[in-house]
Amino acid sequence: MAAPPFRVPLTIFQGATFQKTLTWKVGKPPQPVDLTGCSARMQVRPQVASATVLLELTTDNGRILLGGPAGTVQLQLTPSETAPLAFVAAVYDLEIVHPGGQVRRLASGQVKLNPEVTR
Repeated sequence: MAAPPFRVPLTIFQGATFQKTLTWKVGKPPQPVDLTGCSARMQVRPQVASATVLLELTTDNGRILLGGPAGTVQLQLTPSETAPLAFVAAVYDLEIVHPGGQVRRLASGQVKLNPEVTR
């Protein structure tokens, strides 16, 4: 049985650079999982069952960078990508796709948008 996803709340500051780095480690003592050859995908939606995708981050669109043997997963958005966001709270999950096709949901949780005052 696979381990449940890590619960990681995210806050995005509208109009600012967003970066969040996660490191996937397993074992005792914890060692980084080698993500070489993997891809990653993440969607933000108003609610789990919603058909509306508010934001999509993937390795293909450059919004997720994987650190190979270091086990790091870096989420990133530019100020021009965060400026038009207009939700208050939403949900997300982050999946790692291994070269053989196995998918592991690494993290999930709430996303809060902190509105920009200075424009």
